[in-house]
Amino acid sequence: MAKPLTGIKLIVFDWDGTIMDSTGRIVSAMQESARRLDLLVPTDEAVKGIIGLGLTECLNILFPDLGCHKAITEEYRYQYVEADQTPTPVFEGVEEVLQTLKAKGHMLAVATGKARHGLDRVLDESGLRHYFEHTIGADEVDNAKPAPDMLDVLMQKTNTKPKEVVMIGDTSFDLEMANSAGAYSIGVTFGAQTKSKLIAFQPYKLIDSFSELVKITL
Repeated sequence: MAKPLTGIKLIVFDWDGTIMDSTGRIVSAMQESARRLDLLVPTDEAVKGIIGLGLTECLNILFPDLGCHKAITEEYRYQYVEADQTPTPVFEGVEEVLQTLKAKGHMLAVATGKARHGLDRVLDESGLRHYFEHTIGADEVDNAKPAPDMLDVLMQKTNTKPKEVVMIGDTSFDLEMANSAGAYSIGVTFGAQTKSKLIAFQPYKLIDSFSELVKITL
């Protein structure tokens, strides 16, 4: 059993599949977008495999033969925001844990594959914006996950060092980003990717529920 992390000043969260249970909606919206544009419909596992990346990179992987992604980008955003009715609740215990971590003196942040406009929407809809010192989207850095850029920016803004930072996420892209930045990582097993895929990136710990975070950071 991993000992609690000490000296952590900044806790950075992924959003989709970590704070918000949105994996199902991402999958269904992407598949419906492909159907409407007469594209090969990706499997559930194929879509889950790209969650966490920026949208452009997702589309490059899922639809590599498309020369232009404008139509699929517009259709996907319409499907996800307006047409798809798959619920996207915040995971159980999230707000209570964020309150506790803030009370313990940690700075909290978000680093997500969402673009800024999408991130702003879910921060407001969830009512969680006020818990985070900083948030950053994939379109606000030169290189999104799994490159270290987003964590580098957040560390600069918070004047923290890599070993004072832990990244919480549900995908290999989150864990690889933390490794590249020299930070700690914790993988959550209730999101898009399997335990076996996460273990390969050597997270400090894997957790099966959000509430476990309270016991890991001191």
